[in-house]
Amino acid sequence: MDFRHHSYKEMRQVSHVNRHYLMCPNITRIYNIGKSQNGLKLYAIEISDNPGEHKVGEPEFRYTAGAHGNEVLGRELLLLLMQFMCLEYLSGNQRIRHLVEETRIHLLPSVNPDGYEKAFEAGSELSGWSLGRWTNDGIDIHHNFPDLNSVLWEAEAKKWIPHDCANYIIHASCVPLIAWMEKMPFVLGGNLQGGELVVTFPYDRTRSQGVTREQTPTPDDHVFRWLAFSYASTHRLMTDASRRVCHTEDFAKEDGTINGASWHTAAGSMNDFSYLHTNCFELSMYVGCDKFPHESELPEEWENNRESLLVFMEQVHRGIKGVVRDLQGRGIANAIISVEGIGHDVRTAADGDYWRLLNPGEYRVTARAEGYSLTTKKCEVGYAIGASRCDFTIGRSNLFRIREIMEKYNKQTLIIRALPGLLRITGLF
Repeated sequence: MDFRHHSYKEMRQVSHVNRHYLMCPNITRIYNIGKSQNGLKLYAIEISDNPGEHKVGEPEFRYTAGAHGNEVLGRELLLLLMQFMCLEYLSGNQRIRHLVEETRIHLLPSVNPDGYEKAFEAGSELSGWSLGRWTNDGIDIHHNFPDLNSVLWEAEAKKWIPHDCANYIIHASCVPLIAWMEKMPFVLGGNLQGGELVVTFPYDRTRSQGVTREQTPTPDDHVFRWLAFSYASTHRLMTDASRRVCHTEDFAKEDGTINGASWHTAAGSMNDFSYLHTNCFELSMYVGCDKFPHESELPEEWENNRESLLVFMEQVHRGIKGVVRDLQGRGIANAIISVEGIGHDVRTAADGDYWRLLNPGEYRVTARAEGYSLTTKKCEVGYAIGASRCDFTIGRSNLFRIREIMEKYNKQTLIIRALPGLLRITGLF
């Protein structure tokens, strides 16, 4: 294991990424999602038994780190995680092999490489709590995504349904991330930060303007709480009240987790944007009190977080999954999956496959798509790891068939006669 801090050049060219990439060429791929303001490529590492391709039915997971350039522990943890999974896969570790073969994993170690280079140059002794945190133009990447919370809550207050928001201003630093989030059908994600020992979950903004420390739950609050606890409870320190809190402010619950809005409200977080704009449930893991630990401390920090990093990845296999198909067996993209009693839908990927994170229980699930009749069925989620299969087959709606026939006959006048059990369409020519 390579316990040291890596400059951007070292991460890109020399000892870590490329060396271990060459050790595991069959299960790894390195690609970039765009560039920073200074032109540094944003490298991502994919770990999969089929790198470079989405496999139908296989969920996609992501870890990101380094949105605040001076919080470097997360960056090194992801590089260590890649190395660890590569070595364990080669040694035949069945747990790691199952993760690699059943999950498409993406690691983005340095979201803000420009800020990291500033902090790296100063070193762990002098970096402080601000140097390198922001981008060159003073942007906090994690909190500069479009504020979709306000759009949602205003629409709910005015009873605007649906409440889509297609147009919003995107800061240049967030463009590569958003394009990546939209391209990949991510199901679950964690962004690693530093300076505390706690896991936060959406919403990150309070509904009441000017009010701080107000609990603001999402429709999936029960799922988010479990996801947060899965990381915190397997961390060596987060649930130890005597060692968890890094500062004088004891804001976190005893289980080491907290709703983001009830800690400090912030508009435009990556977590909230991910949840409201994509299918991905995103949480923040504050993985250590020291934002820039000494290299000698990295082995201990790795041990503190190693099991948590693996357990949280495994949660992508909780809930239900399936494929929405038409009567000819073709997958339907962008179909909507709704769960009764939970006001948050997900959509199918390009091949018609979907994943819906849920806690154990029985649910009424509906699949619908434009031009198709909706279908509802009961889907049961068990306690064991492994998403329950819940496929749907939906047919074209009568209204769609009528429109199709009218277009075929150049919209000539039609008489529609409704007979018992039969819709008969007769053309007048």
